[in-house]
This record gives sequence, C-alpha cells and structure tokens, in this order.
Amino acid sequence: MTSLRRQLLFALLTALSLALLAAAYVSYRVAREETDENFDYQLRQIAFAQRHGDFHTAVAQNDPEEDVDFVVQVFAVDGSRSYLSDARNGLPRPRHMGFDDLQFDHRAWRVFSDNYQGRIIEVAQPLSDREELAANATARAVTPFLVLLPVVALMVWLIVGHGLAPLSRLAVWVGDRNSEDLTPLPLQGTPTEVLPLIHALNSLLVRLGKSLESQRSFVADAAHELRTPLTALALQAQLIGRAKDAAERSDALADLKAGLQRATHLVEQLLTLARSEPGGDERRFKPVNLSDLASIVSSRYLTLAEANGLDLGIAVENKQAVVPGESTALETLLANLLENAIHYTPRGGCIDVSTGTTADSVWLEVTDTGPGIPAEERERVFDRFYRQIGTDRSGTGLGLAIVKAIAERHGATLRLADVPTGGLRVRVLFPAIGST
Repeated sequence: MTSLRRQLLFALLTALSLALLAAAYVSYRVAREETDENFDYQLRQIAFAQRHGDFHTAVAQNDPEEDVDFVVQVFAVDGSRSYLSDARNGLPRPRHMGFDDLQFDHRAWRVFSDNYQGRIIEVAQPLSDREELAANATARAVTPFLVLLPVVALMVWLIVGHGLAPLSRLAVWVGDRNSEDLTPLPLQGTPTEVLPLIHALNSLLVRLGKSLESQRSFVADAAHELRTPLTALALQAQLIGRAKDAAERSDALADLKAGLQRATHLVEQLLTLARSEPGGDERRFKPVNLSDLASIVSSRYLTLAEANGLDLGIAVENKQAVVPGESTALETLLANLLENAIHYTPRGGCIDVSTGTTADSVWLEVTDTGPGIPAEERERVFDRFYRQIGTDRSGTGLGLAIVKAIAERHGATLRLADVPTGGLRVRVLFPAIGST
C-alpha cells in the first residue's frame, strides 16, 4: 500500500537534494572563477617581480618534502634555461607570451610568460591546486546544509503529517458511522484542499440514501403485491383438495394455473424493474438504431395485436435514429409500451410505432386509439404498482414504472400527450450521440 506521507517526504527531499546539488555546482563554478582570477593575478605579479632578479644558479635545489605551489623558469636570449625554481618540474619553453594552459608530465598547468629585455620569465602553477581550493570552498559552503538535511527531513515529516491530519479525522468520522447513518460529513474547519473530497462523499451519501430508500420502498411494495397472489394460490390449492368431483378439480386446477401465470408475470416484472434501476445492470452503452429496434420488437407483437383485433404499424421518419444505449433494455422499454397499448386499446383500434430525430434529440413513439390517461394521473402512472383509477383491466402496475426506469438510465425523458382523434401518445426523447 502506497503511503501519501512517504511519497511527499521522498518528493520533497528529492527536490531539496537536487536543489542542493545545483547550488553546490554553482558555488564550485563561482569559487573556481574567483580562484582563477586571484591566482592569475599572482602569477603575473610573480613574473613581474622576477624582471630585475639576478639568477646565478641555473637550477634551484629543493627539499623533496617541500610543497611548491609555483614554478619559475627564466630563459636566456639564445633559448637556454638560465633558471628553474623547482628541479622536479621543468616545463618546456612557453609557446607565446601572456597566459596559457598546457599539459606536461600528465599534469595540467596554468602559465604566465613575460618577455623582459630579451629574457623570458615563465611562472607556472598546477591547475589541480586551484581545483582543490575551489572544491574545499564549495564543501565548506555546502556542508552545513548536508548536516541539516536530516533535520529538514524530520520537519517535513512532521509538517506533512500535520497537513494530512484532516484526512485522518475524515477517516475516523467515516469509520465510526454505522450503516444507517448517512448524514452529511461536517465542513467546519476543513482545509480547502479536502473540501472537494468531502463534497463528493456527501453527494455519494445522498445518492446512497435515495438508493436505499428506493430499495426499501421497492421491497415493501413487492411484498405487499405478492401477498395477494400468493394467498390466492394457497386458497386455490385448498380448493383442489376439497373438490368433490373431477369437474370441480379441473376448474380449481385451471384457476391455480392462471394464478401461477399471473404470479410468474408479476415476479418477472419485478426482476425487470430491479435490473432497470440504477446499478442493476451497468453494461457499457453502444450505438442502437431505434428504427431497427422498433421493427424487431413490433414484429414480435403482430400476432398478439391481430388476436385482439388491432392494427399494429410502424412509421419511420429517419432510419438513422441512433442513440447510445443497451439494446436489450431498450427492447424491454418498447415491449412494455406495446403491451400497455395492446392491453388498453379496444378491438378495431390502431397502434403505431414511430421513430425520428430533431436537432438535438432522437425519439421513439407509441401511439394508440385507447381511452388515454387523464392529465391529473400522468405523473402517477409511472409509480410502481399504480393502476389507473376506474379501469377494469387487470395488470401488475409495473409496466410504465419499468419504462421510466430504463428511460432514466439512458438519460431520456417521457412525454404523454393526447391524440386529437382520441387515444394516447407516449414519446421517449433521447439525447443524440455527441449532444450535451
């Protein structure tokens, strides 16, 4: 598991170390430039000081243990060496007057040469001396920071820990809650950087509360609606046992079979509704052609419509009516709309399925010539287990609830409207692909 505190500490210490290395490099370059300027000045002054010297000994005798920083050579007019200050470091005759860098005997030298009255005076110094002096100066400047680096690391560790304390408190608040406590997390005293996280958690708690409430309501409604058919099945089973003859037993078995079919249909509708709720089926959406979908689903209900004396037709305004969605769910949506239309439209009526597009939407529509839905009931008909007042039609009251749940999952809206010639028009408006 990755520790945010360790990551921040590592990142900060890495940044500090890189900054320290950069500062050390800059310090070394500055120290080296200053050292070069000072020693070049000394080389020139030493050479000028030798102009009036009287060199009687061609090669000076040095103590082997003596550490010599400068080497002085004097060349006569004929090019012969008339003086060498250090017998261990005899350098070649200078290539030109003034300053020069040269390599000799595996060492780098800085040389200043002066031509005075036909005599060439050469003063040289190993560049390693300058490098060592600059390195020592840089080390003296950087060492205090290196010594303080562990102290800085400790301070960073403590400061980061203090900065992350609100997250620890947030973890305690969430950890101490029970599964029923969905109240929003407090915002007082919360750093600005943590506010987006708390707002997101509070939003999640609100959505979770709504989802749990919806589930509780669904379970309660389902239990209530299942109680009646299950009780009826139990009574019908008892009637079979009490039947006095084969005719009564046959009638009781027919009633039991019909009751089982109604209960099975109710359970299937409940399962479909559960899958249509947010989180019930999270398949990835793909482009779905509503015109093709309308043709496929309508063809499945042609026989049922004909059996009920209804004319079922399809009208396509735009064959490119494509929406992002899950095809199986959208087939269920249209199937429920058609079942409702077939269920409520009297014999001799018409049902039309159509699709089309607008500038920013795609629509699917089912129109029938049935009794319609009063305006005051059009909001309630989408509630679970609600059945229209005054209707003598049997049903579970879940068809339009399933339609609404699937539409909401697809970001679609439902519109109910009267048909001028009588009947109901249900239009499902989907956002077009690419629209916002």
